[in-house]
Amino acid sequence: MYIYRSASPDDTYRLARRLGRIVKGGTLIALEGELGVGKTLFVKGLAAGLGAAEAVTSPTFMLLRLYEGRLTLAHFDVYRLPSPEAIEELGYEEYFYGPGITAVEWSDLINSYLPKEYLQVQIRRKYLPDTGEIRIITMIPHGEAMEALLKEIQET
Repeated sequence: MYIYRSASPDDTYRLARRLGRIVKGGTLIALEGELGVGKTLFVKGLAAGLGAAEAVTSPTFMLLRLYEGRLTLAHFDVYRLPSPEAIEELGYEEYFYGPGITAVEWSDLINSYLPKEYLQVQIRRKYLPDTGEIRIITMIPHGEAMEALLKEIQET
């Protein structure tokens, strides 16, 4: 597990950009956190690290957006799915088990569909009397490859 204290949106973006620079194909990043906590900002940094030129926007109403960079980034937002099973209609397997990178916002709503190996990213708000509101970003590896990825991001 890796716990990162983000003092600003720029901090969150930079952490995700670092991840995007080192992440390997076939990785799923499962993002969790309440509305407005910075999940889409994290994906923006991830896309930048992958070298995607197109601006990342929330796929809330489209459910899935694709971005081309060093690897293809599939960005899911499953918040508006009527049921977890509705992910099947999106052809999720192509992305969850494909050669690109997949980022899933609100992944906790579709836990049973996540692969065995993935990187769980929890983003939480915390208020500190001295500095104000910060974000606590907790990265939890699921599987050996994700443990290696987490070790690499801590060293960069």
